[in-house]
Amino acid sequence: MGEPMALQDMFFGTMAGAAIVLMGASYALFFALGRLHKSNSMLAASLSSYVLLAVATYVLVDALALNGVWIVVTAVMLVGYFLLPRAIWRLCVGTHVGEPADIHSRATK
Repeated sequence: MGEPMALQDMFFGTMAGAAIVLMGASYALFFALGRLHKSNSMLAASLSSYVLLAVATYVLVDALALNGVWIVVTAVMLVGYFLLPRAIWRLCVGTHVGEPADIHSRATK
């Protein structure tokens, strides 16, 4: 059946999973704010968050000794986390093309 998991590996796996969620959310947030306010520093923060997301994913894979199909699942997750905020941004911009600027929310002014 396999060796039992060490307490240290369980701890690192749990922390890495939490970091993946937090870094994925911060990547999407900084990306959207960077595009919304045309801020290069926010876009740099989003890329930094993505790098930390990739590191957390590596720690998760190492701590849980994932192999086989789980490596493919984590690779698809990393690609999805990178591409989906960009696709959602394009979708939002595309659905608001042609709208007058005065009907946007106060947050975008």
